[in-house]
Amino acid sequence: MSENRLNIGPLGGAVSLRERAYDAMKAAIVQMDIYAPDAELKFDERDLSARFGVSRTPLRQALALLDNERLVKIVARRGIFIVRKTKAEILDMIAVWAALESTAARLVTEVASDADIEALHALVDPRALTGMPEDLGAYSHAHIRFHQAIIEASRSSYISDITNGLFFHMRAIRHRIIGDRDLACRCVEDRSQIVAVLERRDGDRAERLVREHTLMLRDHVARYVDLN
Repeated sequence: MSENRLNIGPLGGAVSLRERAYDAMKAAIVQMDIYAPDAELKFDERDLSARFGVSRTPLRQALALLDNERLVKIVARRGIFIVRKTKAEILDMIAVWAALESTAARLVTEVASDADIEALHALVDPRALTGMPEDLGAYSHAHIRFHQAIIEASRSSYISDITNGLFFHMRAIRHRIIGDRDLACRCVEDRSQIVAVLERRDGDRAERLVREHTLMLRDHVARYVDLN
């Protein structure tokens, strides 16, 4: 099924319908490519109720939770809309992510175990240096996991909580540009260097490389990505 629309089905099980509807809706939204030009961003309660196979009451409760998280926006008499950030908001978000992840990288050099850092090697795909991997979805997932792994290895619950709020849109933007071969190759080279300086426990250089790596994404989006 297309990534540009909600992929949902009937609900079941013992957990409350509100919680199941919330979890299913959030998972479906996260899996979407919401920044695709033809992304299906609008839907209504009647359609969702039929597709989930539930009444509107638990569905409305679930949508209210998603509205509070700013994943959707409920507009009276118009419908429900998946929230898509403006280009200016995305650029600002990437800058914030760069600051947080670069701080996390410095912390990794201070508190992470050798095993934590060693595990990062599995998330650097050398095949992208000679050509794009055949499975872009798997490549994109590994790239995103690399950045998540740095944050997790920093042992900072505060950085983790804040970046979780940014992750959905960061993932969507990275997915949007993953087909750019030159950028992909540069990303793999950067990740290899980042792992090397983390292994040397060089906090200053790790912080700088991670910040520059993410700001490279910001510059690319600013120059080449149309989000309007």
